[in-house]
Amino acid sequence: METTTLQEKIQKLPLELQIEVEQMVQSLLEKTQREKRKKPKLDWAGALKELRDQYTSVELQHEISKERMKLP
Repeated sequence: METTTLQEKIQKLPLELQIEVEQMVQSLLEKTQREKRKKPKLDWAGALKELRDQYTSVELQHEISKERMKLP
């Protein structure tokens, strides 16, 4: 059985194919990240009811969007 590592095998490929392998790996990593995202929980429902008189639902949605944009 051959003991050549994956990295060694990739290095033996022509440059164009090395680039293709890198792109495929990147695509698989991105796919994995998308799959890791969980469905949102709604256990926070009603948590902002004290702000009901200060903001409309649309205003709250805009504020939430602004906060999400600050996340890394």
